[in-house]
Amino acid sequence: MLRPVMNKPELAKRLGRERGVSTGDAADQMDRTVNQIVRALRKGTPARLPGLGTIIPGKRWTLKEDRD
Repeated sequence: MLRPVMNKPELAKRLGRERGVSTGDAADQMDRTVNQIVRALRKGTPARLPGLGTIIPGKRWTLKEDRD
């Protein structure tokens, strides 16, 4: 079943609440994580997203989903 998509401020607010940090700190953590993923992909290294799958670099990045 598909879940509704959250925008960045909504996700940062939710993550901040769950982790006991401010929304701004949660947004900063999200930015750092996304930047790490993008840097890895640009180097040609796959990026694992636990619970989702692995992003495979190439001409077009693709997501190989985890099987449940």
